[in-house]
Amino acid sequence: MVVASTDPSTSSRWRPLHRLLAAMDDDIAQIYKDLGISDLKPTWVMELLRLEAGGPMTITELAESTQRTHSAMSQKVSAMQTAGFVRTRPARDARSKQVTLTAKARRITGQLAAEWQATEAAIAELESEMPYPLSHAVADIQRALQRKSFRERILEHLDHAPSAP
Repeated sequence: MVVASTDPSTSSRWRPLHRLLAAMDDDIAQIYKDLGISDLKPTWVMELLRLEAGGPMTITELAESTQRTHSAMSQKVSAMQTAGFVRTRPARDARSKQVTLTAKARRITGQLAAEWQATEAAIAELESEMPYPLSHAVADIQRALQRKSFRERILEHLDHAPSAP
């Protein structure tokens, strides 16, 4: 006799996507290690490239350029500063911080740009092998979520979920 599990987390449409993205990020992180770049998280590369291309920015400007919240960018800048990739100083209005690359970061931005371009090429190659490219799926999901948010969709299903005993 097979007993049905009462644990809803044994089935997920969401986790495979998270695992896939984490594995791809792990591969990118390994490339950095192979290049001798330590203490760098793949999730920092966009910000470092933006600072290299655009020069010093306030946390607010950097957050806007990467479509992040100020709070999330402030935490990210703090972590990048601890790792030695950026430094901050008071901006002109003294209420905000200006973020600049350190010499350590400037030494590797060429490699980061090359990896970014190689990653984009690898993704394009992957998509050419698929009947329905991931970038198209993402765009389709974004359009659907503009019609009705993910939060709204979850709440609708919560309204119909059985209540706890």
